[in-house]
Amino acid sequence: MDHPSIKTGSPWWWIPTLYFFEGIPYFLVNNISVLMFAKMGVPNGQMALFTSLLYLPWTIKPLWSPFVDIIRTKRWWIITMQLVMTIAFIVLTLTLPHPSADLIASGQTPMSLFTFTLILFVIAAFASATHDIAADGFYMLAQSQKSQAAFVGIRSTFYRLANVFGNGVIVFVAGKLETATGDIPLSWQLTLGGTSVILTLLTLYHAFAIPKPAEDAPRLIGAASGEIRGIFQEFGRTFATYFTKPGIWIAILFMLLYRLPEAFLIKMCTPFLVASPDKGGLGMSTAEVGLAYGTIGVISLLLGGIIGGIMASKIGLKKSLWWMAAGMTLPCLSFVYLAMAQPTNFALISACIAIEQFGYGFGFTAYMLYMMYFSEGEFKTAHYAICTAFMALSMMIPGMFAGFLQESVGYIAFFWIVIVCCVATLVVTFIVDRKIDPEYGKKD
Repeated sequence: MDHPSIKTGSPWWWIPTLYFFEGIPYFLVNNISVLMFAKMGVPNGQMALFTSLLYLPWTIKPLWSPFVDIIRTKRWWIITMQLVMTIAFIVLTLTLPHPSADLIASGQTPMSLFTFTLILFVIAAFASATHDIAADGFYMLAQSQKSQAAFVGIRSTFYRLANVFGNGVIVFVAGKLETATGDIPLSWQLTLGGTSVILTLLTLYHAFAIPKPAEDAPRLIGAASGEIRGIFQEFGRTFATYFTKPGIWIAILFMLLYRLPEAFLIKMCTPFLVASPDKGGLGMSTAEVGLAYGTIGVISLLLGGIIGGIMASKIGLKKSLWWMAAGMTLPCLSFVYLAMAQPTNFALISACIAIEQFGYGFGFTAYMLYMMYFSEGEFKTAHYAICTAFMALSMMIPGMFAGFLQESVGYIAFFWIVIVCCVATLVVTFIVDRKIDPEYGKKD
C-alpha cells in the first residue's frame, strides 16, 4: 500500500536525524571505547587488540547485505537495528565494571574484566553495520534522484556532526564528570547513560518520522524461488567480477597499505594523550582530549577533507594523488615531536593534533576517490561496498598489533615506526599513479 502523503513529506524530517544516529554508535564502538578502556587502566596491547576486532562487522558486512535487501523492509531494519543498539548501550551502561582506583592507576586492569562489555560492543557493532546497509538503501528508494542529490551534502554533514558529538562532546562530558566525581568508571557510566537516552529518543522519533514508501517492500514476499535464487547468483557474480577486475591485486594492496601510518597512529593517539608523562604520554585530562582531539582535531579532519575534495574536483585524482599522499604521511611527524618534547601547552598540543588530522583528512580524499575509480563498471555500488570492506580491514589489522608494539618500544620509537610505515604509502601511491585516468575526478 502506498503512502503518498508520508512519502512526499520533507526529507528534512528524517535524513538529518537518521545520519546523526548512524554516526554515534560507530564512533562509540571504534573510537570512544579506546579512550574509555585506556582510562580504565587496560594495557595498550590488550586494549588495541580487542577494540580493533570491533571493526570486523564493517569489514564483512557485504556478506549479509543481500539479506537486508530481500528480508523485511529497509525501514524495518533501520528501526530494529536502532532498537538493538539502544538496548545494547543501556545494558552496557548498567553493567559497566568499576575497577578500583588502585587497579586503574597500576595500568594493569585485565581486559577480561570487560568481557560482557565487549560482547555488548560487538552486538552494537553488527547492528550498526547492518543499519548502515539499510539506511543507505532506504535513502535511495525513499526519494527521487533529484532529492537524493540535493540531500547528499546534508546527510554527510550530520554524520560529521555525529563525529564531533561522539569524539568531542561525549568525551568532554566524561572528562568533566570525572573531575566532578573523582570516579573514572562512574563518569563513563553516566556519560554512556546520557548517550543511551539520546539514542532512545531518536529511535522513538524515527518510528514515526521515517516514511513508508511503497517501493520499500521485502523482495522475499511474493517472489518466486527462481527470483530469490537469481539474487544470490547475482550476489556471487558481484564478487566474482570484483576479483577478476584488471589490476585487482594492486588495488587491494593500495587499499590495505595507503593508510598504514594512520592505522597505527589512530589506535595509540588518545592513549598517548592521556598517559602520564613518566610513561611517555602528555598527561592530558579526558576533557582536554575531548576538546583538542575530539573537537579541534575532528574539525581539522573535516576541513582537510573538504579542501581535498575541492582540489581533486579541479585537477583530478591523478594530479592530486601525490599531494594527498604527502598529506597522509608528513604530518605524522607532529606526533614524533609531541612524544619527544612532551609539551604541556594546550594550544601547542592542539595545533599539532590539528595539523596531523588536517593532513589525514586531506590525504584520505585520494583514498575515497580511488575506491570510486576502481569500482566503476557494471556493479559500481556493490564493488564500492567491497572496497569499503578492505578499507575497514586496513584499519583493523594494524590496530590489532599497535598496542603490543607500543608497549614493547615506548611512544617515541612507536611514532618513529609510524614514520617508517609512510614508505608503504609512498610505494603503493607510486604503483597506482601510473594506472589512473588523468581526467578522473575533474568536475565537468
